[in-house]
Amino acid sequence: MSRATFLFTVFVTVMSIFTFFTKLFAQPESTVQSPSWSYDKVIYEVNLRQFTSTGTINEFKEHLPRLKELGAEILWLMPIHPIGEINRKGKLGSYYSVKDYFDIDPALGTKEDFAGLVKEVHSLGMFIIIDWVANHTSWDNEWTNEHPDFYKKDSTGKFIPPVPDWSDVIALDYNNKKLWEKMTEALEYWVKDFNIDGYRCDVAEMVPIEFWNSLRPRLEKIKPVFMLAEAESPGLHLHAFDMSYSWEFHHLLERIVKKEKDATAILHELEKEAKHYPSNSFRMRFTTNHDENSWNGTEFEKFGDGADAMAVLSATIPGMFLIYSGQEAGNRKRLDFFEKDNIEWKESKYTDFYKKLFNLKKENPALWNGKKGGEFKYVLPSDEKSIFSFVREKDGNKIFVVVNLSEQKQDVGFNSSVIAGTYNELFWSEKVNIEKKYKLTLNPWEYKVFVQQ
Repeated sequence: MSRATFLFTVFVTVMSIFTFFTKLFAQPESTVQSPSWSYDKVIYEVNLRQFTSTGTINEFKEHLPRLKELGAEILWLMPIHPIGEINRKGKLGSYYSVKDYFDIDPALGTKEDFAGLVKEVHSLGMFIIIDWVANHTSWDNEWTNEHPDFYKKDSTGKFIPPVPDWSDVIALDYNNKKLWEKMTEALEYWVKDFNIDGYRCDVAEMVPIEFWNSLRPRLEKIKPVFMLAEAESPGLHLHAFDMSYSWEFHHLLERIVKKEKDATAILHELEKEAKHYPSNSFRMRFTTNHDENSWNGTEFEKFGDGADAMAVLSATIPGMFLIYSGQEAGNRKRLDFFEKDNIEWKESKYTDFYKKLFNLKKENPALWNGKKGGEFKYVLPSDEKSIFSFVREKDGNKIFVVVNLSEQKQDVGFNSSVIAGTYNELFWSEKVNIEKKYKLTLNPWEYKVFVQQ
């Protein structure tokens, strides 16, 4: 055998093996059909207890026109159900200690109040999902008497928490298929009777994936729904969920601020996501949420002077961006999880900051979610460890984003035909002509979002 023939044979063999393993490990496409309204939107997490002085549904409803103006068109309400009293943490307890899946917490209002809220949200062209706690209930949930077989128990037959620290709740046992039906009925109830648009599902990976897979078709028979998993398992996207948390990306940004990683790690993380998640998956991007804010600190505590840069990056890479109650007011305190702790609503530069990002998402198809978004193209900067830069483009709409992820002033250069064009910079409204070879100077943590439409 000649050397050329030998090398060709080796090449064919290697490519055959590569193709085999690519097919073997490639993520299959999802059967989930996301609602048509979900592709051009961001999501806003509502902490009803802390949102207003009374913490009621009706007082929150007064904020809807402001949130619409902000561009927050998908509202996620933290759990609205009555809160358990046995083993309650704090005076008010955790939203996630559910006493009755079929009722409203009287501290928030009535079912009539909630129905009115949903109707008003829809009248403004907005959508509403509610938080759902399927993994556990309060110790005094009605099911503990009516269906004690729904729960996990210790060797003495006593109810047990899912994990020791969650002492205010007890674990449900999904080995009991009767629980599946009862839980599904409860989830159907709020879609059918109140016309909500979907759910954010708490600790979704602690519930069997087969349950979620069986649930989605039942809900879809009522109306198209949007499902968000508090989880990061690609398999949840195959038949049940539209969107999942991008915890690993979030923690990567924290490590960049701590100088444990640099900007090159971002591209690696996005490539890993693209490899493992179905192409029509939505990944939820965020700089904070209720857990992060209360337990790990505000975005300003975690990211310092880089908080704005991290928000811009999270809002423009592929995925759906989330902000938590009060971020648009520049909230700088950790909101108490078990007590009343009002958000201080005040004028802030962050109102306009987030409004610009939200409107850009809505108006520019290059930033849309899932398959309807524009192609992501990494643009190599002269200093790839400090600068992250990319282009997203679709149907003549293009954005070019450059973010300085360092504490130092950076003179950065590019040499790429993909960036060429005439743009408007999003935050300064300045017209910029960018050629293949382009240089700019960025202050510490500074960012540029060039928009071409």
